[in-house]
Amino acid sequence: MKKNRYIKVALWGLLSLGFIACNSNQGIKSRSLSVENTLDFPRREVLSISYEHLVDLLQNSPKEHFHIVSSKKEVLRTQWLDLDGNGTPEELLFYAEIPAKSTVKYTLVADSTLTEPESNVMAYSRFVPERTDDYTWENDQVAFRTYGPTGQKEALAGVPGSTLSSGIDLWLKRTNTSIINKWYSEHLKNPGYYHIDHGEGYDPYHVGSSRGTGGSGIWMQDSLYVSENYVSYKTLASGPLRTTFELTYNPWSPYQMKETKRISLDLGSHFSKFEIRATAIDSIPNYTVGISLHENQGKSYINTDTGCFSHWEIIDDAYVGEGIIVEPIQINTAFTRKSTVPDQSNLLVLIKPQNTITYYAGFAWEKSGDVKTFSDWNTLMEKQVLILKNPLKITYN
Repeated sequence: MKKNRYIKVALWGLLSLGFIACNSNQGIKSRSLSVENTLDFPRREVLSISYEHLVDLLQNSPKEHFHIVSSKKEVLRTQWLDLDGNGTPEELLFYAEIPAKSTVKYTLVADSTLTEPESNVMAYSRFVPERTDDYTWENDQVAFRTYGPTGQKEALAGVPGSTLSSGIDLWLKRTNTSIINKWYSEHLKNPGYYHIDHGEGYDPYHVGSSRGTGGSGIWMQDSLYVSENYVSYKTLASGPLRTTFELTYNPWSPYQMKETKRISLDLGSHFSKFEIRATAIDSIPNYTVGISLHENQGKSYINTDTGCFSHWEIIDDAYVGEGIIVEPIQINTAFTRKSTVPDQSNLLVLIKPQNTITYYAGFAWEKSGDVKTFSDWNTLMEKQVLILKNPLKITYN
């Protein structure tokens, strides 16, 4: 059963620490650190070390020689993050496993003799030209996709299988290995392949013009205004521990809102992080995020005190929990809007307008083994809120 969790932790103060020499005859330098989990459940998360805090340690050593070693002498997987593309990374990521109410020690070491394990368990994303122009992302827990300008053009022309939507689609996985490339490859040979469960999961989720899980809009005068498909994309990091990309949209709504979505997904997390940059010709009344209610047969949960908003529904023969997490101070109101018009029933969270808006959207599938009941799903979401409020604590020895 997969019980992975996500959090980004900035490790400040490394510049003030001296080196701990280790095997100086071979020129190896190291520094030890401890990661403390103060919560009463285990956590598996991607941690982040800011590059400028590693400059001294990396002197005379290329970054490719830098590794993280566990207290069990295991070399961990790492990822350098260069989001601005200037050739100098801003962060080093590594994946930590911390039991409940525990502290685990790690060593940061510059050692050319070490190698990191390879794995097809990863966070990953890419543009998909072979299926018009989907953009798809995944990790070991979940997978998502959304739709681009060619898909929109084909939808308006009535091409079967095309989609006019800025909603977020869900791909239901029950394997922790990467499936994006395999499913699309098989789809080319056998159209509709990923709509059938061949043992790894499938895509039964309907988006249409709904918000899917995490799609955005503006709520005004009892109407939801939404963008069309994204018009451009930029992959900033394709994994293996974190994937990050940006989607831009043509101006939309009466406010002619220009929108860029930076979306990140960490290994181990059920939730994509959405960071929105938005400008408009006039002040917008809200920024709305939604979850599709489909045929209004599921259950909804709204908690503005914790910022948790969830939906629980059966798709085919198994249940799916979908959810949005927003910092409570950002929330204006939230409600379910049910309609007899197809794809117009959504749970809507109205966020106070700002230039930058952050929220999390994700899901869990009964067949993945993570949840069995609506209560399980809400508990998983509430744990994610605790994780966001209680970053892992870092000390250096």
